[in-house]
Amino acid sequence: MCTIFREWPNWLPREIEVWPVELPGRGKRLKEPLFKHLIPLVDVMIADLFPYLDKPFALFGHSLGALLGFEMARRLSRDYDRGPVHLFVSGQDAPQVPKTGIPWHTLPDADFWQRIRDLNGTPDGVINQPELMHLMLPILRSDFELSEKYEYHAGSALDCPITAFGGTEDPLTSTGRIGAWRQQTQATFKLILFPGSHFFLHTAQRSLCDTLTRELAAYISSTV
Repeated sequence: MCTIFREWPNWLPREIEVWPVELPGRGKRLKEPLFKHLIPLVDVMIADLFPYLDKPFALFGHSLGALLGFEMARRLSRDYDRGPVHLFVSGQDAPQVPKTGIPWHTLPDADFWQRIRDLNGTPDGVINQPELMHLMLPILRSDFELSEKYEYHAGSALDCPITAFGGTEDPLTSTGRIGAWRQQTQATFKLILFPGSHFFLHTAQRSLCDTLTRELAAYISSTV
C-alpha cells in the first residue's frame, strides 16, 4: 500500500510532506511479526511517529488504515493533546457500524483469494505467480483480521474535521456506512465518492490529492 503514495509529493503543494507508514510484516519490514490486534499496533505506531508530530499534521488511511488513523487520532488527542488538524478516511465503514457477514480472514485459501481477485486491487503479476501469492497470503489475511477483530469503544467525538472517501462500487462498504463517520467528529464532515471499487484510489489519486489540498488550504497558507 505504501507504493500508492509514491506519486503524491508530485501532486501536493510543497508545504505538505508525505510520510507513508509501512506496517510490520510488509515491504522492508517483511521479517517483523504481523500483528493480530489493532490497538497494540496503534501503540507501536504512536511510539514510532510521536517525535515527528511536533508540527501540524493530518492523517490519511485507506481501508484498515482508516481504523488505524482513527484510533491514532483518538489516542493522540486524549492522551497527548496532540491530535491531527484533519482526519481523512477511505474505503472503510465508520468504526461504530456493526460488522456483518463471514470474516474474510477465516475463509479457506481458495475462497479468500477469489474474494481478493474480485476487489480488482491485486496486480495480475501477483495473482498469477504462486510464489508471490504464498508470500502475500498471510499479509492480506492479517489486514482483514486486524479490521474484522477490531472492537469499537464509544468515546468523545474528535474535534478535527473528518473527510471520508468511498468508491461507488465498493463491495466491502456502502455510502451509508461510510457516511456514518460524521458521528465521530464535532467539527465539519464531508463525504466524497469516486467511481470505482474498493481500490478506487488507484485511478483517483490525482483527484484525491486535489481534495486533500483544498481541505488543508487553511493550514498550508499559515505556513507560507
